[in-house]
Amino acid sequence: MRKVSLVVLGAALGASLVAFETKTAWLFPEGSAKAAASDTYRNLNLFGDVFEKIRSDYVEKPDEQKLVEAAINGMLGSLDPHSSYMDAKSFRDMQVQTRGEFGGLGIEVTQEDGLIKVVTPIDDTPASRAGIQSGDIITAIDEENVQGLSLNQAVDKMRGAPNTAVTLKILRGANKDPQDVKLTRAVIQIKSVREHQEGDDVGYIRITQFNEQTFEGVRNAMLKFQSEIPADKFKGYILDLRNNPGGLLDQSIAVANCFLDRGEIVSTRGRNAEESMRYNARPGDLSKGKPLVILINGGSASASEIVAGALQDHKRATVLGTRSFGKGSVQTIIPLGQNNGAVRLTTARYYTPSGRSIQAKGIDPDVIVLQDVPDEFKGKDDTKGEASLKGHLKNGEDEKGGSQAYVPPNAKDDKQLAAALDILRNGPKASNKVTAAPVNEPVKAQN
Repeated sequence: MRKVSLVVLGAALGASLVAFETKTAWLFPEGSAKAAASDTYRNLNLFGDVFEKIRSDYVEKPDEQKLVEAAINGMLGSLDPHSSYMDAKSFRDMQVQTRGEFGGLGIEVTQEDGLIKVVTPIDDTPASRAGIQSGDIITAIDEENVQGLSLNQAVDKMRGAPNTAVTLKILRGANKDPQDVKLTRAVIQIKSVREHQEGDDVGYIRITQFNEQTFEGVRNAMLKFQSEIPADKFKGYILDLRNNPGGLLDQSIAVANCFLDRGEIVSTRGRNAEESMRYNARPGDLSKGKPLVILINGGSASASEIVAGALQDHKRATVLGTRSFGKGSVQTIIPLGQNNGAVRLTTARYYTPSGRSIQAKGIDPDVIVLQDVPDEFKGKDDTKGEASLKGHLKNGEDEKGGSQAYVPPNAKDDKQLAAALDILRNGPKASNKVTAAPVNEPVKAQN
């Protein structure tokens, strides 16, 4: 089973650095390095021989461009679940998405056992309005079976001009009851930050993903709260990162910096020591030291975990919810020249300020609170986490699986939100009465 996350009409989000490479020179030292190079070139000759045989002898004339792209994808896919090749169109789509606007349905999907599985619908999009749920299995698109299609091919079929219709056949619930859902495609303008006041004393900020607009959205929300809530009445902030799949590394650093005045936010370490990077907070705590509760769950990944891990390590926030996804690697986007697309390559692991790697382990919250899951979602309300992905980067013997990822659509049923408000209004000791499991024990989804 191979899992790769994509957003419909966009590339998958993950903590990413953008690198641009125009020329690579290979320098081989004497001795064994020359022998290794010789072996590499023999293998490349083998690839060329196979490629030529396919071109000349395959029963039908093959598309040579597709052959090359498939070979590149196979090579990258053998590394880890997050390295992949993007053709020119996919690369353009990814660039559009990181700017916060793209066309489509607004679904993040993954491939599992040959079928397309919904990771999460994006807020306020055709998918969310049509009632698409996390965990839904898409078996057909406009009556065409998705079995045998690659994830990119399936995503392409869900793409289309705004105001055109597409019908998805989905399986939902424990009985996998099939149903057809008709959606109208739209231009998806992702507002990555949403905010509102909880009562008259708490500022609530939800980040759905980290794109180029995220820091500005968070900063504007904080300034708005500070202008509308008297300082002596302002209890603090709730930062909701639940089911946030991640996004741009620089944006996660900027968001964490909104609540810090000094200290390290995150470090990245590549294969070579000289490639290590440390990112430190700049002076000026935009939150003015107000208390902060961060909400996470099994769908919080990558850039979300960078923010939660940094603020947890600095004891700047109370992290509440269930264990996060555990994606502790950074992908570099490397353009391959005009019309040749780009490579998304895992180039580093990242570490929280205390030196923790959360790869395949996730972040354990300070306060664990489980949601009450409706019967129709029981058994599919959790994520398996990074540790379950085939070919994931290993991280010792104590890897941990995923956790509950259900968020009630109605805020009045949201136990995690209620617990966060209780902590802000009544102090940290309020967490004693809302903790659903000991902090150091693995979180188990309700069945």
